[in-house]
Amino acid sequence: MSHTEPLQFATASETPADPALTGPAPSAVRPKGPDGSGWVVTVAVVAAGITLLVLGLRVGGALTAAIPGLPDAGPITARALPVFRLLSDGLATVTVGMLVTAAFLLPGDGRSVSPHGYLLLRRASLTALAWAVTALALMVLTVSDLLGQPLETLEPATVLSFATTISQGQSVTLQAGLALTVALLARFGVSRGLAATVAVLALVAVLPPAFTGHSAGAGNHQIAVTSLALHILAAAVWVGALVALLLVRRSRLLPDAAARYSRLALGCFVAVAVSGLANAAVRLGAVDQLWQSRYGWLVLGKLAALLILGVLGAAHRSRTLPALRAGRRWAFGRLAAGELIVFAATVGLAVALSRSPTPVAESGVDADPITELLGFPMPTAPTAPNLLGQPLPDMFFLTLCALGVGGYLAGVRRMHARGHRWPVARTASWLAGLLLLAAVTNLGVARYAYVLFSAHMAQHMVLSMLVPILLVGGAPVTLALRALRRPSDPQVRGAREWLLIAVHSRATRVLTHPLVALGIYTASLFGLYFSDLLGVLMRSHLGHLAMLTHFVVAGYLLFWVLIGVDPGRRRLPHPLLVIIHLASMMAHGFFGLVLMQTTTVIAPDWYIAVHPTWASSLLADQQLGAGIAWAFGELPAVVVMIVLIRQWIRADQREQGRLDRAADRADATGAEDDLARYNAFLAAAGRTDGDPRRTVRPDQS
Repeated sequence: MSHTEPLQFATASETPADPALTGPAPSAVRPKGPDGSGWVVTVAVVAAGITLLVLGLRVGGALTAAIPGLPDAGPITARALPVFRLLSDGLATVTVGMLVTAAFLLPGDGRSVSPHGYLLLRRASLTALAWAVTALALMVLTVSDLLGQPLETLEPATVLSFATTISQGQSVTLQAGLALTVALLARFGVSRGLAATVAVLALVAVLPPAFTGHSAGAGNHQIAVTSLALHILAAAVWVGALVALLLVRRSRLLPDAAARYSRLALGCFVAVAVSGLANAAVRLGAVDQLWQSRYGWLVLGKLAALLILGVLGAAHRSRTLPALRAGRRWAFGRLAAGELIVFAATVGLAVALSRSPTPVAESGVDADPITELLGFPMPTAPTAPNLLGQPLPDMFFLTLCALGVGGYLAGVRRMHARGHRWPVARTASWLAGLLLLAAVTNLGVARYAYVLFSAHMAQHMVLSMLVPILLVGGAPVTLALRALRRPSDPQVRGAREWLLIAVHSRATRVLTHPLVALGIYTASLFGLYFSDLLGVLMRSHLGHLAMLTHFVVAGYLLFWVLIGVDPGRRRLPHPLLVIIHLASMMAHGFFGLVLMQTTTVIAPDWYIAVHPTWASSLLADQQLGAGIAWAFGELPAVVVMIVLIRQWIRADQREQGRLDRAADRADATGAEDDLARYNAFLAAAGRTDGDPRRTVRPDQS
């Protein structure tokens, strides 16, 4: 199907194709041949990726000859493994880009995607299917490489065991399954909501290998794993969306879509640069390894390619976007093609990096078992300087806090620029919540939360009670809805439109139901500590991040229901909110009492393995943690109760003011107000002498 053919959805009534969506003939929008053939660009991109892949493998030392006497998988595996890795990464990137473009960059057609979005969804379905198949082939090649066994002698049972029992194989299996799900959903849906869901699912699907590669074996995986995941996500969106825009370059939608992509690409560029530098710092270990190691040479090559891409991106913003608005659409294709060639070379270098030995050795049999488990050496005995010092940077929470602070302050600034006031107390509450979140997840207390149950419980209480109360007090949704701009095209869903959809969605209504929010908060306490879940989550960096994030989200939901001012579900009367708050206090206190009476060690497999020699016994430390859980909730509970009572009083004052204004209007106009009608109803009811058959309603008095 060509780009100029009208696209039609299967509907009951036929409608003529809109030329604004289908685009004019190619000869009407650009001169012949300025951006070349699409096949030429594709071949150039593939050639650049393979060339830099081979060069990177040779420079990085991944193509060294096999050592005699050691198992060797053979030349087929050695050559095919990096090629399939490059192919898998390329298919994943293109799939993500087409889905993100269809859902977020192109205008829609009511609740459905646009015709060009429909075309991108169908193509993404094919690339996702190829991605799933390539991932499975890559898993077979990985087994052959790890075991040093040629493909022709590899047993299917061996591959199946690798896919189901080894973390690296499980990650590839999960990725293939997610890619297949993306292929099916993208094939059988046209709604914009489904397109957004599939795009998010595709972004999730690119992440599993990040948790089993070089970074997962790094000592400081708090930075290494998260930085690699952020690096992969930003690069996939950046490159993939550019490919998708090339597929719709002949459409009249391109100028506006390219402008939106330019803003997105700038954010991706910053994310790729910061995350790449953080990950390289962990893997290199020292600055001089940049020029003294083969791995460092490849990092320098990626850095040079990133700088070139930054220059090309600046050219897009300064030259290509004005040219597009002037009708010269060929300008975009010409510059984007060159940018894609550099992108392909960068991906080739990235694959070579993943196959090359690093200056900092990965965890292995000779590594310190504590460092292998924790990602850092055992800390010394806790003191006030150690708890506040000895930071343990976690890039996930640092990124969240940085984005939260920057976005909130930008919104406040935009409000003031428009002449609107935003309460200083709300800004202070939000910033204090994020500062506390960053402190409790990145300072020395985060180290001790890994090895001491008492420190973990203190971290839990802060994340689930103090941080959510402060964040809810900042009213971030209200600020976002007031500060975010509406797109000029009503068929485009910007950040504000997606936020409104999320706030009023069925899932949000369910999660913010008072009983559901209370149930999630309470179940988090008992379900985590009175099962084997805590030990499982502590052993995985991803599980640990998910656990800490859940603490914040569960607390935010509960306190949003109790004291939140953001729009959403209709608020309950304040007496019911007080009852819900009392129920949460009782559940929290009961949890603390039960925990203090427990005589068995919680998560023994984990805490026995990491128990410090300077610490008290496991049960004594657990009793201390139980005391912290029981006593910690008192002050936050009192603060929430004060806020609830204050809101209750203000609500009554507003209601009384409304009645007074209605009475004043009634006196001025001579009409009866609500209070007068109610008094007349009571008087009429008294005249019935208690006969229920003669009771008069207020509107009949």
